[in-house]
Amino acid sequence: MKFDKWLNERLDKTKEAGLHRTLRTMNTAPRPEMCIDSQQQIVFSSNNYLGLANNERLVNAAGTVLHEFGVGSSGSRLTTGNSKWHEKLENRIASFKQTEAALLFSSGYLANVGVLSSLPEKGDVLLSDQLNHASIIDGCRLSKAETVIYNHVDMENLEEKLKETGSYQHRFIVTDGVFSMDGTIAPLDKIMSLAKRYDAFVIVDDAHATGVLGENGRGTSEYFGVFPDVVIGTLSKAIGTEGGFVAGSKVFIDFLLNNARTFIYQTAIPPSICAASYAALEIVEHSKEERQLLLSKVKQIKTSLEEIGYTVKGGHTPIIPVIIGDTQKTVTFANRLQEKGIYAPAIRPPTVAKGESRIRLTVTTDHQFKQIDYLLESFNLIGKELNIIK
Repeated sequence: MKFDKWLNERLDKTKEAGLHRTLRTMNTAPRPEMCIDSQQQIVFSSNNYLGLANNERLVNAAGTVLHEFGVGSSGSRLTTGNSKWHEKLENRIASFKQTEAALLFSSGYLANVGVLSSLPEKGDVLLSDQLNHASIIDGCRLSKAETVIYNHVDMENLEEKLKETGSYQHRFIVTDGVFSMDGTIAPLDKIMSLAKRYDAFVIVDDAHATGVLGENGRGTSEYFGVFPDVVIGTLSKAIGTEGGFVAGSKVFIDFLLNNARTFIYQTAIPPSICAASYAALEIVEHSKEERQLLLSKVKQIKTSLEEIGYTVKGGHTPIIPVIIGDTQKTVTFANRLQEKGIYAPAIRPPTVAKGESRIRLTVTTDHQFKQIDYLLESFNLIGKELNIIK
């Protein structure tokens, strides 16, 4: 067929560039060691930071509500999809994030797109960090406002952009709290200070910080002791379930309920997932020791990899990007890890910039220290084999 021939030609170019992707099949529940396809692998690529995705309390909470409410929500929240569990979870999220209200979305991606496509108007401007997540980028593209990019976590450059955009009606600074591919933490205290000085609003996507950063795991807002205008998040990382949310003032949440197309026209997440998420938040607030243990494992891995000669990016978060650089060599590295029973896929363009291909390691509270030792031993051997380290 002419259609398939055209697509195969495009796919061939993707394969030649070493950028072709395929799916892997997880045959067991989310754990540090899983059966992937037909192989047992130690998984160092999961966002299940606190190990809650397979937690018995969450499974039981979901099971109880599953039998009461069924498997699906049957519609959007504004038709037949709203239940007491959606409202109960939203109240719990608002309390957790210390805001007046919250609104559930079916994913964090939809939450970002919903906010950014509905809140800014024509005549406004979005100041977006250079390394913001694809969902923020897509939300900016759908917005009626202009978008201006500032250099990654560069506050001098952000201030320059704020000075240059003084003629716009409203200005919004939008940033990840923790950046998913680099593991860096946005300096939210400095961003808030600049926003106050230049009369701008702040929107933070706290997907990878929620449950991990802050005394009670509330994210970058708690970590820095500040309160942005809008906090966006997901339940699919440290919370261990599925869905997204937006937290803010009651007026803002009412605005989204009436204007965010990704909320209005999207089928609601099932009540059983809401129940599991509620149970997860109860656990997260009392997981200080687990967070400390998690971050101690992060420090061990980062320090050891740097000592043996790797370039490692990121802040003190469970995301540990190990820069290899060349795309083909990064793919080979990931394959060598897989042969040794370690699952940590190669991250390549367009997800990261050309020349920035990497192995993006993530750590969870459930990883054992012997598994971490084996990871470090494998990185040492493969790095020397591929002439990445000496």
